[in-house]
Amino acid sequence: MKKLLIIFISLVAFQLNAQDLPYFKRAVKELSSSRYQGRGYARGGANKAGKYLEREFRKAGVDEVTLQPFSIDINTFPGAMEMWADRKKLRAGVDFSMREYSPGVKGEFPVYHVDTLNFDGDKLLADLAKAENAGCLVCCDFWFTYKHRKVFSKLQKAGECPNAGLLLTWEAPIKFFKAYGEKVVDKPIDWVTPEAIENVKRVKLNVENEFLNDYELFNVVAKVEGERHDSCYVFTAHYDHLGNLGRKVYYPGANDNASGTATVLTLARHYATHRPAFDMYFVAFSGEDANLRGSTYFAEHPLVPLSQIRYLFNIDMIGDDNPVLYCELSDAGMGEYPRFEKLNQELHLFEALNRGALAANSDHYPFAVRGVPCIFLENKEGHAFPHYHTPSDNRKTVCWDSYEPVFKLVTAFIDHR
Repeated sequence: MKKLLIIFISLVAFQLNAQDLPYFKRAVKELSSSRYQGRGYARGGANKAGKYLEREFRKAGVDEVTLQPFSIDINTFPGAMEMWADRKKLRAGVDFSMREYSPGVKGEFPVYHVDTLNFDGDKLLADLAKAENAGCLVCCDFWFTYKHRKVFSKLQKAGECPNAGLLLTWEAPIKFFKAYGEKVVDKPIDWVTPEAIENVKRVKLNVENEFLNDYELFNVVAKVEGERHDSCYVFTAHYDHLGNLGRKVYYPGANDNASGTATVLTLARHYATHRPAFDMYFVAFSGEDANLRGSTYFAEHPLVPLSQIRYLFNIDMIGDDNPVLYCELSDAGMGEYPRFEKLNQELHLFEALNRGALAANSDHYPFAVRGVPCIFLENKEGHAFPHYHTPSDNRKTVCWDSYEPVFKLVTAFIDHR
């Protein structure tokens, strides 16, 4: 009975501490609004969002806020983004998008559809050398080209093959990525749905890219001082997202990752008014969608010695409603995993924790490989997940279910050792 009473009292305390859902919702809606144009790089959306976060941290009453600058090279698509398939206009971000490392392209092109049932790499290259196929766009399923990448990689390089570029089919919804945008390949590469390109003979494209050299970004780092300064806890989330696909389309990123960023804001507000035993750092990273550039820079130039981090919590995409919470842990953080599971069960937060293998998929990774105890928390494969990396990841499709249980799990781990 005594144990049950303690758990009950703790649960009530956690519920009181976590009642910041209205602020969480406001922050998600703000960050995913058109004001920040997808928090990307072409129109300064990421840096505008960073300045918003700086203001919010200061209003929360934290002790310090630091902007940690770094720079990246990144390909962007801020201008024209138009495509026609046999004179039917396609929708950017819905029927097609560009690969992140694609150059711009303007013109009309014949389409060569690859015969995947009777595929012969040598025959394909011989066909493309024929005059009737000169300057064509080669169309093929993306996963097929990946399987036969030795052949299809030649089609991306100038001088290797006379095709004008590639059309890679991908089942709807079409996704857009930035991770490999630090370069531009020789020929345009266009994602397109199978329905939009089926039996199409000619394609017209008008796409403008802009490559940004040494583009300046910054991490936003807030600190709440605890009673002890010899070690600390760190809460992270990336606030950047994909930005624009042309002048009219942007990626709001309400779930990815306004949801994680808003959670870190609420944690900062909580610990600024409930002074902790240890120093707390709240880090909003930029450059995550450009291959973890902000978190890697921080790990290489830490504002707090990595050896002093007791535990790092990376919160990414929790704007969903799956009753099972996905997580990854570093080797150094594995010893605490049973306690996460126990707290989750005692407080009835999620039906279960689903632990996956450590991967370079979010901002915990640069710390994990440097021996920092850390956990990655993500709620995926619920109703919001299909909208991931599409223009429909917005305030209408994001879910609010996971915020409070994530908040409670993290604060319970820290406050009840």
